[in-house]
Amino acid sequence: MGGRVEGKVAFITGAARGQGRSHAVRLAQEGADIIALDVCAPISSNTVIPPATPDDLAETADLIKGLDRRIVTAQVDVRDFDALKAAVTSGVEHLGRLDVIVANAGIGNGGATLDKTSEADWQDMIDVNLSGVWKTVKAGVPHLISGGSGGSIILTSSVGGLKAYPHTGHYIAAKHGVVGLMRSFALELGQHFIRVNSVHPTNVNTPLFMNSGTMKLFRPDLENPGPDDMAVAAQLMHVLPIGWVEPEDISNAVLFLASDESRYVTGLPLTVDAGSMLK
Repeated sequence: MGGRVEGKVAFITGAARGQGRSHAVRLAQEGADIIALDVCAPISSNTVIPPATPDDLAETADLIKGLDRRIVTAQVDVRDFDALKAAVTSGVEHLGRLDVIVANAGIGNGGATLDKTSEADWQDMIDVNLSGVWKTVKAGVPHLISGGSGGSIILTSSVGGLKAYPHTGHYIAAKHGVVGLMRSFALELGQHFIRVNSVHPTNVNTPLFMNSGTMKLFRPDLENPGPDDMAVAAQLMHVLPIGWVEPEDISNAVLFLASDESRYVTGLPLTVDAGSMLK
């Protein structure tokens, strides 16, 4: 086991599967204990993506324990500030401190142009992907400040937080908003030696991307497109000849930002995008 975040405690939302689980495992591999939250239930009715389950969150816990690290889990909706606050407070009581916040939880829904996006899809998107990020940080910051040792906050945005794509305008708006949160928190918390940065993945091989709805969005010319069909179109987004990256690629960026290797890095939108921002 490495030790790049040895002795630290990380609070991660959306940790039942996908990027969140990957981040938890990667940080635990490098010595961190974990507070892992996930709603483990549907958020939006307009989605083809099956939600994470309590069994998924339990599997994350087993993976962390298998690395001989401690973990506290809770089923929490990031739209519920009181529940977030209670969960992170309980986690800190069990694990003794808080050093890292990874506001990762997010959803995908809709697929219409902005003028045809329903109010329900808009509200769910903003409530989870933007307000939920703010509430996550708000719930955890008092523990970082009271610890007196600084800390690192990492917000999951997207390449869609830096440029636009069609048929995802509400997602684009939310992820652009995350950049504003990141920069504002960085300014306000720097006096406490708390660093705040955002990660901006391109397509990632998780259920949020690998699903029939996304495949049809990429290949509307096909009746039942599969991953290979989607890869042809997705590769056009990138400079490097790939259609998507793996969760571990994002986790390595999160690890860097969580570790003391980035001790003077704050206010940075860090892309992991195979060159997507060059196009």
